[in-house]
Amino acid sequence: MNALDTLIELSSQMELEHAEDASTALVAKNAPHSAQRDKPACFTPKEKRAAFTHPAQLPNGKQVVLLKTLLTSACERDCYYCPFRAGRDFRRAMFKPQEFAELFMKMNKAKMAEGIFLSSGIAAGGANTQNRIIDTAEILRKKLGFRGYMHLKIMPGAEKGQVERMMQLADRVSINLEAPNIERLARLAPHKIFIEELLRPLKWVEEIRRSQPAYKFWNGKYPSTVTQFVAGGSDESDLELLTTTNWLMKNVRLTRAYFSAFHPIRDTPLENKTAVDPLREHRLYQASFLLRDYGFDLEDMPFMQNENLPLHTDPKMAWAQTNLKEKPVEINKAERRDLLRIPGIGPKLADAILQARRRTKLRDLTALRKMGIIVARVSPFVLLDGRRAESQMAMF
Repeated sequence: MNALDTLIELSSQMELEHAEDASTALVAKNAPHSAQRDKPACFTPKEKRAAFTHPAQLPNGKQVVLLKTLLTSACERDCYYCPFRAGRDFRRAMFKPQEFAELFMKMNKAKMAEGIFLSSGIAAGGANTQNRIIDTAEILRKKLGFRGYMHLKIMPGAEKGQVERMMQLADRVSINLEAPNIERLARLAPHKIFIEELLRPLKWVEEIRRSQPAYKFWNGKYPSTVTQFVAGGSDESDLELLTTTNWLMKNVRLTRAYFSAFHPIRDTPLENKTAVDPLREHRLYQASFLLRDYGFDLEDMPFMQNENLPLHTDPKMAWAQTNLKEKPVEINKAERRDLLRIPGIGPKLADAILQARRRTKLRDLTALRKMGIIVARVSPFVLLDGRRAESQMAMF
């Protein structure tokens, strides 16, 4: 098998890894008011890209083509949801660090891939697998001079010193929790240890950030950290997922959580389990951004009796329908935190309103529309100079 065939084999299931995915970036941008997960038109169409590259948006907002792949699809773990699980009958493949690094640099110079997301199946233990990922990153950075974006996976069983070394080489590091707690993980991956193998490395990252100056890390910056959950894979509720996500954001400065709606893989223990509606994934993204960027608490989330979010409407709109319909917000007096709770108003638009208020009083929807606000979303929940804004909608 030549290097390109190996890459195709190793990248065949990487759409399951949502990190930096362009469609989830669009959800982030439109978190409180988007209804669909449309692909941004600015990215290269799939039919014109290699099968192993993915449109991506980096933490700084830059749009790139990212190579997502594994060093090896051989794995000694038997996670119930995973296409690479031990014992599953399919052809395995493996790269040596030097071989992969040289192939990626050829792709990079040919402008096929601008950045890299590198993970691996676990072979000969998590620490040994982690060393191979580190070796690959060191070859790329130190020997071949790659200075572009690099996201490296932390392996279950990695040591703290290995995590620190990866932080010195990568723009982002991550480890997938997959489930929100010990009990739920046992239903998905019975041989992974939630606290010691998965959660502790995220704590290590934060400990290292707090104990060392930023100049010691790649490009003089601390790498960001993310994780991913298999939404619905262990019959967990949205409340469970968002409780863990909220804790991680507050305690280990998790940049964001990714949610991958469960769908069954042939020849795995969960092959007959019903696929999860992708809209649930979308609502979880919206709710997580409300927690991270909009000042919402878990208690604000419109959970139903089954502790899941409603699918028929986004969580911010559901909250507003209950809390703002009869108590609209006065645009001219509201604090920023209250403006952020209005459907259709995000951080940039809230700042624009505050700035406009310093110059003049906002008396009608025309003033809001000129700022780029979708007035049809805003009007049921706001007052303009003491008057209900929705009474002005006939003008529009």
